[in-house]
Amino acid sequence: MKYDTKIWHPNISSVTGAICLDILKNEWTPALTIRTALISLQALMCNPVPDDPQDAQVASQYKTDIKLFNETAKFWTEEYANPKKIINKKLQKLIDMGFDNKVALEALTKCNMDEEKAINILLKDL
Repeated sequence: MKYDTKIWHPNISSVTGAICLDILKNEWTPALTIRTALISLQALMCNPVPDDPQDAQVASQYKTDIKLFNETAKFWTEEYANPKKIINKKLQKLIDMGFDNKVALEALTKCNMDEEKAINILLKDL
């Protein structure tokens, strides 16, 4: 398990999305279910463990300046987890490549917002 969306959390790498959670590493057993892993991840999200961080910089900020940590986390959420912003960035990338706005949006929609697949569709139609 890892995060694809960038997130500002002491126990998740801000670069790779790797999660520092014991049941995903040294405490893993085949008896654990995906449900168990998701519940554990949800608990970790609500209760960070900055003394056992995946991202030392984020953990340091969490421990020394919680107000700045919260502001940074809010910014990252708005920047990287906002569906409208993500769609607009993908759409703008296709427009910058020279594709028409409407055609680019149709291709993205057809491909469930997968940029590479949309580009393949757009290039195939040329």
